[in-house]
Amino acid sequence: MSVRALITGCSGQDGSYLAELLLTKGYEVHGIIRRQSVAEHQESRLDHLGDQVRTYYGDLLDAASLVEIVTKVRPDEVYNLAAQSHVRVSFDVPIFTAQTNALGAMQMIDVCRRVVPGCRYYQASSSEMFGTAVDGDGYQRETTPMHPTSPYGIAKVFAFNTVRHYRRAYGMHATNGILFNHESPRRGSTFVTAKVVKGAVLIHRGHLSKLHLGNMDSHRDWGHSKDYVRAMHLMLQQSAPGDWVVATGETRTVRQLCEHVFGRLGMDYREHVVQDAKFLRPEELPYLRGDSARIRALGWAPTYTFETMLDEIVEYWLERIPVKVVG
Repeated sequence: MSVRALITGCSGQDGSYLAELLLTKGYEVHGIIRRQSVAEHQESRLDHLGDQVRTYYGDLLDAASLVEIVTKVRPDEVYNLAAQSHVRVSFDVPIFTAQTNALGAMQMIDVCRRVVPGCRYYQASSSEMFGTAVDGDGYQRETTPMHPTSPYGIAKVFAFNTVRHYRRAYGMHATNGILFNHESPRRGSTFVTAKVVKGAVLIHRGHLSKLHLGNMDSHRDWGHSKDYVRAMHLMLQQSAPGDWVVATGETRTVRQLCEHVFGRLGMDYREHVVQDAKFLRPEELPYLRGDSARIRALGWAPTYTFETMLDEIVEYWLERIPVKVVG
């Protein structure tokens, strides 16, 4: 009998790659999606999978929908990936971010405790939880203190501790994956990697002259979503639950990101990129670099480099943005 998995946020970047991975492993895959006014956007990342993924409308803030779906599916594994996922936007909608990412996460795991207490539960935690805390060797790891610098990070710390509490209090196989930044061609174009790549291609194709960005000197540890969903699945296959950092162990600045992407297209980013104060955060997070030694000890390792990850996204947008026709 197939293992049944339920993925919240199934139509997102990570959710779609995770669904693909689980299907290759013979899983029966179910996904929760939020209804959007533009139906074409709801499941565009899942379209190529046809009817292999069974989807349901639901919301982390709607307990009744979660109870109905979990009762119907009775999953063996639950991956809670749903969230208000944009850190900069969390400053504009802090209450909604807290409701969804903190209380919504608690609601999801509590529904699982009541309906399918024996399921294996994964919570998408984030490197943003560390905030300004960095260990003496320049890395952040499972034991690093958490000093978040955004409503997003604060809400994720709540969800992280909720999972640890449910693990201890109720004996649930509940795990946190502390994922550092990870990207792909499926990344929404408001996130900095996709924004830079898409903007650079638009400039290269003649549609745009300038690209406006925020802090050019923020350091981030960037990997690929395909690699990171493999780590999610690996965590739930362990006999005991836990908390694992997933990261490449390398950090680069947004400036270096721009340098590679524009250089790949034969351009100098300094001629096109403008730092714009409206894209700065009220409280900046200057540096992230993860130590993923514990998950690597289980056999995980990234297959993409920073460069190959960016090159794949560049090719994606080059295929979709034509040269501007003048006249």
